[in-house]
Amino acid sequence: MSTSNPQRLVSSSATRPSALDWLMLLLAVVSIALLVWEGLSVPDIATRQRITLADNSICAVFLVEFLYRWMRAGWQRSFLLRNWYDILGMIPISNPALRGLRLLRVVRIIVLLSRFGIAADRAIGEEFTYRIVNRFRQTLVAAISDTVTIAVMDQVADVLHKGTYTKNIVNALEHNEAELRQMVFEKLRTDPRTGPLTRLPFYRSVVDGVMDSIIDITRNILDDPRTDSLIADILSGNIRQLKEAVRANNAPDAATSFPSTPTS
Repeated sequence: MSTSNPQRLVSSSATRPSALDWLMLLLAVVSIALLVWEGLSVPDIATRQRITLADNSICAVFLVEFLYRWMRAGWQRSFLLRNWYDILGMIPISNPALRGLRLLRVVRIIVLLSRFGIAADRAIGEEFTYRIVNRFRQTLVAAISDTVTIAVMDQVADVLHKGTYTKNIVNALEHNEAELRQMVFEKLRTDPRTGPLTRLPFYRSVVDGVMDSIIDITRNILDDPRTDSLIADILSGNIRQLKEAVRANNAPDAATSFPSTPTS
């Protein structure tokens, strides 16, 4: 009596979808629907907790199913190397501890695609997800790239809000004060209107006094917290405008990248 080969069992189950494969596909669709609904709406705390519980439960089912398939494969290490991406489908991305990460938006998209792709490949066919992704490749790339760009801009905006740029300018003025004074004297000497004034006996003293006043006033303005707030608002406005431009530039492309349905 010949013993069954674990790899042959896995191969045969992949070619003929089982009830378990269809169940995993159904759970993947339910999980995607819940998370998309959570992202598009503003559910209350109780509803959000139920969504989190449901997502965690689905992730647990994915984990048990993965361990079951690994056991059928004989706990071989090659199974992990071939199916490492299945682990993405087990990430509970609705967990409150992970929801605060801005770059998790990218992980959310990858996990959702992974959950659906893994289940669909096993239930419908190994090339199903490949054909779908290949058909909508430009749309997926645009969506993911836009999400990454906007997430990075959000991180940059947070850093800019916490920055002390006026202090950096003050430090630069102090370190380069001598060069700045010399540059002012040179510009005044070569200017047609102020050049003749350099012959006055107290010209140097007057210019030094004016420079001292300007530098002191500039330093006091830069040390004022209101200046930091002003610069932060300017930077935030620029970043907000850049994010809106990213969304606007790719919106037409995303709309037109879907293939049209052929008419009979």
